[in-house]
Amino acid sequence: MKHPLPASAVTIGNFDGVHRGHQLVIAQLKRIAESTGLPTVVIIFEPQPIEYFTPARAPRRLARFHEKIAYLKAQQIDYLLCLRFDHELAEQSAEDFIQKILAGQLNTKRLVIGDDFHFGKNRVGNFRYLQDNSERFGFIVDETETLMLDGKRVSSTRIRECIQQDDFEKAAELLGRPYSLSGRVAHGQKLGRQLGYPTINIKMGDKTLIVKGIFAVRVKGIDNRVLQGVASIGTRPTVNGVDTILEVYILDFDQDVYGYSVEVEFLHKIRNEEKFDSLEELTVHIAQDTEQAKAFFDRDE
Repeated sequence: MKHPLPASAVTIGNFDGVHRGHQLVIAQLKRIAESTGLPTVVIIFEPQPIEYFTPARAPRRLARFHEKIAYLKAQQIDYLLCLRFDHELAEQSAEDFIQKILAGQLNTKRLVIGDDFHFGKNRVGNFRYLQDNSERFGFIVDETETLMLDGKRVSSTRIRECIQQDDFEKAAELLGRPYSLSGRVAHGQKLGRQLGYPTINIKMGDKTLIVKGIFAVRVKGIDNRVLQGVASIGTRPTVNGVDTILEVYILDFDQDVYGYSVEVEFLHKIRNEEKFDSLEELTVHIAQDTEQAKAFFDRDE
């Protein structure tokens, strides 16, 4: 933001996945903003603080950065402020963060924040600290609403666990939509075409993705159609691949879609990624995977 806002209603967080719990917080922020005539601001950090301090311990992301931005935009907020989490921000005191960002740049009048939120050098800032200092800085602190489902809090950690346990149905319930990855269709090695299973290829460029293996999927973004397919995501060990690539064989489909931006929804895991001794053996398994995906969709209809 080039110029300070005259006033605002703000919330801060990682918002990984922008799941139903996050959506509830943003809905709360929007209600407060509407009742007070304030614009809404969501603050996120990139990288996420845990990725900066302890990258080896950082959990795998539910959504990559561009996907998170798209999900947040879909919530129809007024402003999204992404702060680069670097040495300077890590060393900034809680007092300075309030003074420079919340009070100085955003002129915060209402702050919606969770009781587990920490900020500032050595994590000195928290919900109580904000409440104690809110009058001095001229804003009111509102505690975030918590969404419970089946007696447990909806959280990014819980959704990660569902995906790792291949429970995509529960993950979709917690997210408010099917778990998905998105990207632009790029040229691949054309190996699938040679084997009789032409695929669309999306380069992931991120080895920290939470999904790996073979899945029954839905593809959106091609001519307003919802297409069924079988997807492989991984490094393609049979052909000594290195980069993480999402390949989708779309059922009953033969169209050139290079350059399209597509969303791939993961519905059911078929098997783990494997290394086969030959392309012939790989082809046999692709055929089996395709039949399993078809059976899944037949059962789902």
